[in-house]
Amino acid sequence: MSEKKTTHESPVSRRKFVAGAATVGAVASALPVEMCAQVAGSDEVKVGMVGVGGRNSGAIIQNLTANDGARLVAVADAFQDKIDGTGPRGKGLPVIRKQLESNGKEKQFDVPASRQYAGFDAYKAVIDQVDLVCIATPPGFRPIHFDYAIQQNKHVFMEKPVCVDAAGFNQIVETAKRADQQDRKVVVGLQRHYETSYLEAYKQVHEEGLLGEIVAGYAWWNTQRPWIITRQPGWTEMEYQMRNWYHFNWLCGDHITEQHVHNLDVINWFVSGDPVAGGNPVSAYGLGGRQGPEPRSVGEIYDHHAVEYRYGPEHNNVVMSSQCRHLPGCDNKIAEEIHGTEGILYLEGNKTRITDPSGKEVKWSYRAPRTPQTPYQIEHDALYQAIQEDKPLNNAYYGAKSSFTSVLGRLATYSGKNVSWDDAVESNFSIMPEEFDFNGEAPVKPDANGDYEVAVPGQWKLSWDSKGGGQGAKKKA
Repeated sequence: MSEKKTTHESPVSRRKFVAGAATVGAVASALPVEMCAQVAGSDEVKVGMVGVGGRNSGAIIQNLTANDGARLVAVADAFQDKIDGTGPRGKGLPVIRKQLESNGKEKQFDVPASRQYAGFDAYKAVIDQVDLVCIATPPGFRPIHFDYAIQQNKHVFMEKPVCVDAAGFNQIVETAKRADQQDRKVVVGLQRHYETSYLEAYKQVHEEGLLGEIVAGYAWWNTQRPWIITRQPGWTEMEYQMRNWYHFNWLCGDHITEQHVHNLDVINWFVSGDPVAGGNPVSAYGLGGRQGPEPRSVGEIYDHHAVEYRYGPEHNNVVMSSQCRHLPGCDNKIAEEIHGTEGILYLEGNKTRITDPSGKEVKWSYRAPRTPQTPYQIEHDALYQAIQEDKPLNNAYYGAKSSFTSVLGRLATYSGKNVSWDDAVESNFSIMPEEFDFNGEAPVKPDANGDYEVAVPGQWKLSWDSKGGGQGAKKKA
């Protein structure tokens, strides 16, 4: 978790990526010469990009900035127009190339048409021929892509969240264990772990003891709905859902997972006191719904959730109150607050403070200095630094726990039940489709009026409920 910058002037050697690694992937070895970016004897690091949306367009720039010896050599997306930058909301390769050129890094861009891949299986072609992969597709695919990357012995940056169901959570955890066995480094885009203000606050809480014993946490992600993609003539149902992924649980996990995961992750981190494994609540109980102006023809997710999470005795039976909301005209708030027996910690972006229990007397405060080294950049610097120095780095454990904390909240608000972490994990429920095909059957379907069913608490059933039903009724062994 070090904030120390990678020495960009001294590129991370490709030998650091392949040293001690078993030969993997007959597919990679069978690639034709023109598709292999690594020239014999070259010391350049091959970087791949799976998902060419807005977040990965930023992540890839940050990754290449972290190591002058890195080259982007292959990209994949479900849609070719996302790669080309001609699709809805697509920045695409033209924007990435232009930004690298403007930064004097045009030599780090080497993605001919022969190394641009589209389709559900396109990720394999990219991962097979690179040393490190940046993954930022819709979250439902994260367990699949991460698993394949580690199978092929690659280092990984992957965006949050990392799962939308129990099967995905369990797969991420098992893949993380294999990553450790293979000495692969993994960073997850929960960038508050690399943000100076949060790191300084963590020291005050867990090294200086300014809060005393933690007793409660509060988390908020109350903003506006970010985007909607309008259905176009000729799209199949699967294509519509893929393009409008934010609004479908199998792809996004609801906004409690896609966005609120950041705040839930902070509380897990501070309550557990474990920056590697993280922590998790033992249960969730809450309420939520959909009452805003957005038509149900857009998708199935809620526009507000309020969840009470409870931690176990090993974490002092802490209670976390969380809110996330996407309703116009309301107050916006993205922040965390942690209460202890001796003080209150307020976290909001690059500024933080600790007061006495009354909230009046400031015991400590910190405002991060302005610097070009954003936490988004630092997390990529840390990835290369761990590779270069061969130090353990695997964010997948806390990434999985925080992601599934959000899923637990969704299960609680949708069902209206108090949901146990252990029951949810052990159910291994999956909400993913049986097959990935644009002409295949989508996991959810609109009714005759084009509207999607929205969960009704008390009627929506947990998959392991004796009566069955509910999303995730499928159970994977």
